[in-house]
Amino acid sequence: MRTRRDTPLGFQPPAIGDEEIAAVAETLRSGWLTTGPRAAELEQRMAEYLEVAHVLAVSSGTSAMHLALLALGVGPGDEVITSPITWPATANVIEHTGARPVFCDVREDDLNLDTSLLPSLLTGRTKAILPVHLAGQPCDLDAIHAHGIPVVEDAAHALESRYRGHKVGSLSEATCFSLYATKNLAAGEGGLVATPRDDVAEAIRDMRLTRRGDGARYDQTTAGFKANLSDVLAAIALAQLEKLELHGAIRARQVALYDDGLADLDGIVPLGRDPRDTHALHLYVVRIDPEAAGATRDEYQRSLAGEQISTSIHFLPVHRLTWFRERYPEQAPLPVAEGAGEEVLSLPLSPAHSDEDILDAVDALRRVHAAFTA
Repeated sequence: MRTRRDTPLGFQPPAIGDEEIAAVAETLRSGWLTTGPRAAELEQRMAEYLEVAHVLAVSSGTSAMHLALLALGVGPGDEVITSPITWPATANVIEHTGARPVFCDVREDDLNLDTSLLPSLLTGRTKAILPVHLAGQPCDLDAIHAHGIPVVEDAAHALESRYRGHKVGSLSEATCFSLYATKNLAAGEGGLVATPRDDVAEAIRDMRLTRRGDGARYDQTTAGFKANLSDVLAAIALAQLEKLELHGAIRARQVALYDDGLADLDGIVPLGRDPRDTHALHLYVVRIDPEAAGATRDEYQRSLAGEQISTSIHFLPVHRLTWFRERYPEQAPLPVAEGAGEEVLSLPLSPAHSDEDILDAVDALRRVHAAFTA
């Protein structure tokens, strides 16, 4: 077994190189600091990549979801069904439209929406369903689309995902991606909305930035937002796009090292990956069963920190966070999500890491497991 690291291993550092630095420098010299030709190029390139008619570049993945819901007419009095196992932004944007989030419990294996529960949650006020492709595993879109309700996908983890052979981004009314610093396409900040619908694309264009005319003449057709993407960030994203296949191959190799290295550890099980789909491999999440693994997730996380291994939690159940717990005290228990929230732990995964780094993380987890189960 390997020895303990002398230096900390970051959780998900971005893989930034000379290409991104040069792209930013060129953009700065061009005079375009705000939305300009590079943002437009990113939209075009991503529409081609995602095999969809329209891609709109916006300021964040959160803005992408917010504008997509508004473009579909979600507003006060409406309900939107979503997952409790997600970053709070997924539910926050529903609140920001004036609608109410309705949380659906998740499946045990991959922690995506349990679509068998959807019929019991649908009402006359249901205006949209907002599923989450957790860690990069597509959720069951066929079962979600079967209800005839508009779908806005939270695909922050799923840029490279395919569902039954089809690109995630081409299948629903709107699909929202993140360009945040930890994402597979990392620009630091930013987001994308993919949509096959002309009307949704036009509505988002109207809302993300005041529409302008010629010279000093401009007009505004809706109470919009400042949600555009700068050319500086678009330039980074374009440089990252050139490396997407290479970075994906590195993550695939790292996932294989984890799968092999953790396979015999009692009580430590990775989230399910459906072989019918293409998983984006954005996160490597394990569930830690305290009875079989000898300690709780939190105890494992603290012990791994002592081994110089940084980890994260994806995710604590949103409906149990203070805002949502106090705002919706009548919220029914969601037992699978609540159990998972006590067990999930995300291990380091990044193309910025070497195979040796991942093997260090594997050995550290094996040492901690051996100590807890001795």
